[in-house]
Amino acid sequence: MGAAHAQKGSFEKVGECLYRYSSNGIYYAVMRHSGKLIRRSLETSDKAHAKRKLAEFKRDVGRTAPGAGRVTLLALCDRYLTTCSNQAAKTVRRKQDIVQKIKDDWPGGAEVAAAKVKPSEVAAWLSSYTFGWASQHLYLECLRAIFDLAVADKVIIENPARADTIKRKKKERPIRLTPTFEEFERIVVDIRNQQFNAEAKNSADFVQYLGLAGQGQAEAGALLWRDIDWKGESVTSFRHKTRSRFFFPLYPQLRPLLERLKSECEGKQDQVVFGIKDAKKALAAACKRLGLPAYSQRALRRMFVTRAIQKGVDAKTIAEWQGHQDGGKLIFDTYSHLFAAHSNKMAEKMRNDIN
Repeated sequence: MGAAHAQKGSFEKVGECLYRYSSNGIYYAVMRHSGKLIRRSLETSDKAHAKRKLAEFKRDVGRTAPGAGRVTLLALCDRYLTTCSNQAAKTVRRKQDIVQKIKDDWPGGAEVAAAKVKPSEVAAWLSSYTFGWASQHLYLECLRAIFDLAVADKVIIENPARADTIKRKKKERPIRLTPTFEEFERIVVDIRNQQFNAEAKNSADFVQYLGLAGQGQAEAGALLWRDIDWKGESVTSFRHKTRSRFFFPLYPQLRPLLERLKSECEGKQDQVVFGIKDAKKALAAACKRLGLPAYSQRALRRMFVTRAIQKGVDAKTIAEWQGHQDGGKLIFDTYSHLFAAHSNKMAEKMRNDIN
């Protein structure tokens, strides 16, 4: 049992149903109930406290609802779905799809008694699908919610899909194509030169804004003239994903573009700056004509961040420009290789002068 938990320590029995893990001193309750071995951390290294929590745990074990042993996983799934009916339609459909897969594909069938479900069966069900970390997370969270509901209803004592038994997949780090600033400039010129495309100018302006402002397609499409503070040299942006507003500077390289656009229209305060909300097709066509990788609109924001790092802007400042609330953690984690390269370059400046 100790080897299954970790290689660094072992479980030492210190009393009836009470064990202490040697490497960290944490006490565990270990007992059998209805033929099933149950182990639960008591989350304390104080023996007296552990004994009190053990007594509470034993009382909880004895309080399972009457007939709990007859409640099946199938019944739990149906019970769970009734608690989701007031959620967003898309969320409800996703959970219904996952629940249906539990009913159809559970090892040994979903008619199994909920109290007899083992962590190994949870792992086997998850491993029967080929999906990435995001889908695995959704499936696992749905299953945990089902068993959490069973614990709350005293159908089972502990969740067989809990975090200490079933681990989430690590987040994948896909290779994201990012253009250089020179490629970006070539793309803008190419789009603008498409004489037989009625939207060429609007598309070129839109793409140029994405790269110079470091903003996303949704934020750019929603930009109004009143969001631009010419005197204060700042721009207000609305992040649709988080439903929050943030500010970023009216960058020197961005101002000429916006000034030109304003001179070409009435520029009413409640008017949108751009005549389009998406330039995906124009960007893809330009990349194809120029023989470049198929850069996405999101890639232009990555280019902006990359360029800022290469110019020596710190992660915290870039994060503020991007509307992040984490003090630069996401920027630093995502672009850590660039910060390391910049740091090494700066370190060269510390060489002693040679006479």
